[in-house]
Amino acid sequence: MSISDNTRKSLERIGLTSYEIRTYSSLLKAGELTASDLSQKSGVPYSKIYEVLGSLEEKGWIGSDDSRPTKYFAKSPATALEATKQKAAADFKENENVILRELVPLYEKSGVSERPDIWVLSGIMNIASKILEMVENCRNEVLIAIPKANETIVKQALPKLRQLHDKGVTITILMSDQMDKDSLKAISRVASVKVKKGLFGGGIISDKRYVVILLGPISSESSEAESVAIWADHAGLAGFAKEYFEYLLKDAKGVE
Repeated sequence: MSISDNTRKSLERIGLTSYEIRTYSSLLKAGELTASDLSQKSGVPYSKIYEVLGSLEEKGWIGSDDSRPTKYFAKSPATALEATKQKAAADFKENENVILRELVPLYEKSGVSERPDIWVLSGIMNIASKILEMVENCRNEVLIAIPKANETIVKQALPKLRQLHDKGVTITILMSDQMDKDSLKAISRVASVKVKKGLFGGGIISDKRYVVILLGPISSESSEAESVAIWADHAGLAGFAKEYFEYLLKDAKGVE
């Protein structure tokens, strides 16, 4: 039974060559085989088979034993795909960092970014989505004030906050004293967290430039119509918001 065209095309799209697909499918069907037997069964020339086997082993699609001659075996498709996915994600991240490091400063100097964008956001989902986007793209410092207990936004943001923490971004969060203790503890592992009684203003400032100011109550009890915010790409507004944030922070308490 040969592999369908659809599956073959999908394997090619995720980075396997024609020879690698033939070799892997032959191992799936036959079990353990030597390089010589594999060359015969797969139709891959003997002069190429060791190069193909080495590539498949490096990609995590096959394994080999210590017998003489060496025998090769297919790893499960699920294991192989996971290895390919992780490598692709790592490669993308590495390329993303290289690209952003050089191109973002060019964009910022181009003058295009000097024309500030200001949007009014309505609906808790739209506001949460913009906040998560800002957190994800932050490079140096993020300041967050959450006016009322909202475990949903906190839980959504936590993986991204961990990612930022690992990248060395400075994270400071000011929270209402109504926030539950478990959420506070989880966040305090990756950020400097302070709590303030009666906190009613909220927002987020990213890299001293991007800012979201919450105008309506952002809580799980509020309706879509009540949730309104302003998003701006405006260094002046972000600077003003940062000063106010630091003013609020002065008499806030640490997490016990």
